[in-house]
Amino acid sequence: MRHGTAIRSPVKTRVAILACALLVLWFVFLLSSVSGGALLAFGVIPRTTTGLRGILFAPFLHGSLNHIVANSIPFAVLGSLVMLRDARQFVRVTLYGMAGAGLVSWLLGAPGSVHVGASGVIFGYLGFLILSGWYSRSFWSILLSVLVAVAWGGLVVGVMPGETGISWQAHLGGFLGGVAAARRYRTSR
Repeated sequence: MRHGTAIRSPVKTRVAILACALLVLWFVFLLSSVSGGALLAFGVIPRTTTGLRGILFAPFLHGSLNHIVANSIPFAVLGSLVMLRDARQFVRVTLYGMAGAGLVSWLLGAPGSVHVGASGVIFGYLGFLILSGWYSRSFWSILLSVLVAVAWGGLVVGVMPGETGISWQAHLGGFLGGVAAARRYRTSR
């Protein structure tokens, strides 16, 4: 194997990783539900020391059934597209999305608010997929970027302040994290 060549994950492995990630989201949601939502305190709480732990935990926490259902579908679709190249890319982009979403929520969120949900990671996937074509400059990456932008680009308005209860800060931070991952892990033709 040449240095720098990605180890391509078998399709079964990719499906298993994505399924496990979704199962973890749903398991944590059920656990939080039976605890009366007590786990939501582990979300990002802006500009507090304890709120920093939310950078790690917030993506796994969801406030309602509608919230987790709304996040599960784009997580599965965009996550599977991120994983097209290999499973390591999925893990890296997920971590960049988590870090970006968590940090921007922590820095810019309203005092006393709690930010939870996987949407920051989803926006990380979106940012990565849209910009990876630009950074990689390969035909297939550009094609995928264009297709994702056309099909899912409307989500980008979610990075702007708007609806109450929606963390535009997490969306913006996740998107920026995805862009950073696309730049960092760009592939050559």
